[in-house]
Amino acid sequence: MTLAQHDSFPPRVLVTKIGFDGHDRGSRIVASFLRDAGMEVIYTPPWQEISQVVRLALEEDVDVVGVSSLSTDHLLMPKLMKALDEAGLGHVKVVVGGIVPDEDEALLMDAGVSKVFHPGVGREEIVGGVAEYAAQARQLRSEELVT
Repeated sequence: MTLAQHDSFPPRVLVTKIGFDGHDRGSRIVASFLRDAGMEVIYTPPWQEISQVVRLALEEDVDVVGVSSLSTDHLLMPKLMKALDEAGLGHVKVVVGGIVPDEDEALLMDAGVSKVFHPGVGREEIVGGVAEYAAQARQLRSEELVT
């Protein structure tokens, strides 16, 4: 599936690290995968607060927020999902990548996270998944604008 099949504008993706985890090597690699695939990537340094991520998502008009987690920062996703919804960004899709224990994955999915990419997932699966979620986000936004 090519990006051209999704929309005339490239997907806009915010790649970030929330909380105290400063290990950003994986998020930098994923950001380069997405850029190389033709997506517009907004990359933040580590240690972002939820309010900062929501503000950037709004200002940058993103389709997808990708959050990298090495420790327990993924447990902040329910708060992020609620904050995005309260900011009128319920259409924005959220994906998480990194170390997420199996027992925590259900919590993230129940909170509204679209996908958890575990270590070892290939470039094609990440790029294809993010492109698909961006298309879904744009469809939801266009439906919101019509109603």
